[in-house]
Amino acid sequence: MIKSDNPFPNPRDTPTTSEGIIAVGDDLSPDTLLHAYRSGIFPWPMDGAPLCWFCPPERAVLDFDEIHIPRSLKKEMKRRQYQVTVDHAFTEVMKNCAKTPRPGQDGTWITAQMVRAYTKLHQLGHAHSVEIWEAEQLVGGIYGVDPGGAFAGESMFYLKPYASKFALLSLIDHLREKGLTWLDIQVMTPHMEALGAKEIDRNEFLDRLDQALERRIQLFAVGKSKRD
Repeated sequence: MIKSDNPFPNPRDTPTTSEGIIAVGDDLSPDTLLHAYRSGIFPWPMDGAPLCWFCPPERAVLDFDEIHIPRSLKKEMKRRQYQVTVDHAFTEVMKNCAKTPRPGQDGTWITAQMVRAYTKLHQLGHAHSVEIWEAEQLVGGIYGVDPGGAFAGESMFYLKPYASKFALLSLIDHLREKGLTWLDIQVMTPHMEALGAKEIDRNEFLDRLDQALERRIQLFAVGKSKRD
């Protein structure tokens, strides 16, 4: 159970920085994280600064009916013999995401503190991962947060070609089956833009989030899936 007192201001009527910083504080407890995601806010550590919490003025989302899958990816999906699991190796996915180089970034925002906090959130059933395997090797994955009927994708990685794209599309298939029609990807990247993602303004995003949370869909069953 989370506490009823939300420590965050309402992003709709709270002044923010141009980047969307809405609060500062280093509390990464499950209660705080769930309050944040249910309010459309997410943490993003930065070197040399206190932990900042963001609700950007423009939010990147991926509508499932607007996804563009290149022909080359469709061919690879048919050719490669990857195996897919859900919630089978959450912490390993996070740690691999932390090690993945990002254009324009010298380090990673997925700190050891973040790994511990989100692993605990995962153990409570609110953070989830999709893993891609080749034989017994973890070669790709994606993780994110379900605050109660919506899903925020946090990060993904690959060690073999197309593995992160397989993870993303597998996640989308799973969410579609549960009745979702869009994915919160927070900040636009060239990769997501190429797949059809777009930016919407903060209030439109918060309207979408409120509607999703009102439905209270259980997106992930308790327990881990097994590889075939």
